[in-house]
Amino acid sequence: MGWTNELYRVYGLVCSDPKNGLLPVSHSTANAQIEVTIDEQGNFKGARTIPKDETVTIIPVTEDSGARANGISPMPFADKLVYIAGDYPKYTDGKRADNADYFHAYMTQLAAWKDSPHTHPAVQAVYTYLLRSELIQDLVKSGALKTDENGKLDKGTKINTIAQEDAFVRFAVQYDDLHHQSCTWLDTTLYDSFQAFNSSQMGNERLCYATGEVRSSTYKHPSKVRNSGDKAKLISSNDESGFTYRGRFADKEEALSVSYDFSQKMHNALKWLIAKQGKNYGSLTLVTWASALEALPDELGMQPIEDEFEEEEQYDSFPLYKEKLSKHLLGYGAKFQDSTKVMLLGLDAATTGRLSIALYEELKGSDFLQNVENWHADSAWMRFDGKQKRTVVKSFSLFEIIRAAYGSEQGTFLECDEKVTREQILRLLPCVMKGQRVPDDLIHALYQKASNPLAYEQSYNHRTVVEVICGMMRAKAKGAIPMGYDPNMTDRSYLYGCLLAIADKAESDTYDDTDKNKRVTNARRFWANFSQRPYQTWQNIEERLRPYLNQHPYKTAVEKQIQEITDKFTPAAFADNSRLSPMYLLGYHHFMAYMYSHKPEKEEN
Repeated sequence: MGWTNELYRVYGLVCSDPKNGLLPVSHSTANAQIEVTIDEQGNFKGARTIPKDETVTIIPVTEDSGARANGISPMPFADKLVYIAGDYPKYTDGKRADNADYFHAYMTQLAAWKDSPHTHPAVQAVYTYLLRSELIQDLVKSGALKTDENGKLDKGTKINTIAQEDAFVRFAVQYDDLHHQSCTWLDTTLYDSFQAFNSSQMGNERLCYATGEVRSSTYKHPSKVRNSGDKAKLISSNDESGFTYRGRFADKEEALSVSYDFSQKMHNALKWLIAKQGKNYGSLTLVTWASALEALPDELGMQPIEDEFEEEEQYDSFPLYKEKLSKHLLGYGAKFQDSTKVMLLGLDAATTGRLSIALYEELKGSDFLQNVENWHADSAWMRFDGKQKRTVVKSFSLFEIIRAAYGSEQGTFLECDEKVTREQILRLLPCVMKGQRVPDDLIHALYQKASNPLAYEQSYNHRTVVEVICGMMRAKAKGAIPMGYDPNMTDRSYLYGCLLAIADKAESDTYDDTDKNKRVTNARRFWANFSQRPYQTWQNIEERLRPYLNQHPYKTAVEKQIQEITDKFTPAAFADNSRLSPMYLLGYHHFMAYMYSHKPEKEEN
């Protein structure tokens, strides 16, 4: 249970405080719709509906109410109207119009806290006020709730999309002195009061499998892990008739025993980390942290890490890019301790009630930074930057890679199915964090996409796919593939890619500016066939290129390039009509960039 211990350790590093968002033990969050203000003697002073950006409220929870789904399990302090309004039956109808059991359970629990040695002035005030059973009456008079012509709560009126009868209420208390925070959901003395009271009510002491201590255990673990509306749980053991533990253990206590304190601190630390630095991709949530909470770069590769560099810096060459990348990551590494570890946790919702650990990685901080640097250095490629209108050295975000490999053109951009994106993110993250090999099927998917340029209406989308596969082939080779044209390369596929680039550029050079965005070259028209049967298809492409060469201002130079590349083939390799390997895309991109940087007119001058 390494991830649970690491989260428990995080809780010990950060003090629970409403200002930093870390929840205290025995507390959770709820979205409140109504705020009621009373004085210390329990007199009603006013009420308001809460704006949507202020609804998240820290509330005390018991073991039962923190995990409630069905049945009657009142919150200890703030709760829904059905629990706290004694006059609820007068203003509602339906299944829960008679809320006597709900109200009685709430008031009995609140009275126990009020009468305990751990009481608090706010508890005394709220109990005194609610005992009068005039809450909804006061809310209607103050305008916080609306009634219909029958005097019932208007079913057509909602508060932040919540029906009035389901509204959640929090309390503010006007004290006679300034010793306490008026907003009870921010009052740390109220937190401490309930923690002491709740601890005094707990029993069921057993050996905690996580800490090795004998503490009050729990089998009702918190929900709301990813957000305040999340019902899915990480730990659950409520299946006593199925196959959760039957046949292995006699009861759930043998299967798992976790102390209440450990569960609360572990879950609250996870909630805090997700709120602070988690990233959500549909149902998938990813969170990364260092053991001593040091700052981390964009370790997930969701964007090229050089995007964090200074905007005015230029990265036209790989050595300069590599230097800046190393310096950037060195700044993070300088803050690491020798014992620093980096953890990556991925959570996905298997069902609406269950969270699964989709991914967990844990490695030494220095190894993590080195792997991140290697990934961004090895996958970097000479890419055309549309905004800057120039070629720059840049790595790829995981989204760019996934969209290029598994997406399709939607309008002007490449888009990919959300489920596919989640699956592929989980496959690529270990490549970034642990230096694992780029999957072969990813290269194959990119090969298929790049070999079909006619599937893209926007030429820059196809160019992106070609750039991505070049970067991924370079990453797979751990940076051993050069970014520029290699005149000594004799690989058959590479050389055929160079010929394809010559034919593509030579024909497009003869188009005027209006035609370049409309017309498709013969090289692109026959591209898919060329990748499967290069020898046969090249003859067709070369034959159709002749009329354009006759119009080309540098016909002799182009013919010379074709002859130089052809001379590098052996006769057998040139006549081989079998399918090309992905190396042909490297040859295409390399020689296309070479031609743009070695224009014939420059050589003649």
